Amino acid sequence: MTSPTKPPLDLLIAAPRGFCAGVDRAIRIVELALQKHGAPVFVRHEIVHNKFVVETLKAKGAVFVEELDEVPDGAPVVFSAHGVPKSVPLAAQGRGLDYLDATCPLVSKVHRQAERLVAAGKHILFVGHAGHPEVIGTFGQVPPGVITLIESEEDAERVAPPMPDNVAFLTQTTLSVDDTAAVLAVLKRRFPDIQAPSADDICYATSNRQGAVKAIAPPADLVLVIGAPNSSNSLRLVEVARRCGTPARMVQRAAELDFAWLDGVRTLGITAGASAPELLVRELIERLSERFEVREREVETIVENIAFKLPRGLEAA
Repeated sequence: MTSPTKPPLDLLIAAPRGFCAGVDRAIRIVELALQKHGAPVFVRHEIVHNKFVVETLKAKGAVFVEELDEVPDGAPVVFSAHGVPKSVPLAAQGRGLDYLDATCPLVSKVHRQAERLVAAGKHILFVGHAGHPEVIGTFGQVPPGVITLIESEEDAERVAPPMPDNVAFLTQTTLSVDDTAAVLAVLKRRFPDIQAPSADDICYATSNRQGAVKAIAPPADLVLVIGAPNSSNSLRLVEVARRCGTPARMVQRAAELDFAWLDGVRTLGITAGASAPELLVRELIERLSERFEVREREVETIVENIAFKLPRGLEAA
């Protein structure tokens, strides 16, 4: 008997997708620290929000902890790409720990902006998500009370800063471009003299990946985003696709794919959050190939060629 032919499935694969320069750098820092020091190397918080990446680094000898007091004396430690409050490296120095800071340079840029604005006497309205490590890290760069979190347009309408004529705004780097624009429109209407950052805080990779989803979502019947549920930039990609009127779901690995989702789907959009490696994209396409005759088409909206330098002391490793 001949096997029945597989139904066709057109794949629209977003480009750019997956790893950004900050994530690539952070993972490399852990790998080089392991080469330099040997296992174990401790990492405070998930180096990036992706279970596969974390498990891969664990297998190489990385030990992930939530707080610095879990790191033994004398052990090397790496701070995650999301950034940390100033108190963390100070505590590491106080204990004489050998630490490496893998904070994304674009997050570090926001940290320095916050310091400069506070030094200039500004009250900062910070657009971001409560509890996200990046928000905690940025708030931890400045004294308490000089920065107020804005999560929504409603927050922007209600906020009453102590110096309404002397405010500035900053944003988390992994937000929805469209949602943030709506929040900032409210702040600019309410505080006409509000000081904006010299350049957009939402990072190039977040903007580019959302732009690529806007290109693949309208012609697709469904969009799958490879990412983690605690990854802000991945969650935003799901939202962007849905805002285009296309159903969207997140999967961490190909094994999570439910083929029932594909009933009636002829064109499937695929993308990956900034902490998801390309390996997981290929894994998903291979799983789809088990049931479908897949035809891949990459939809490229912009070419990325950004790379960040490694911290001093690791280049030799």
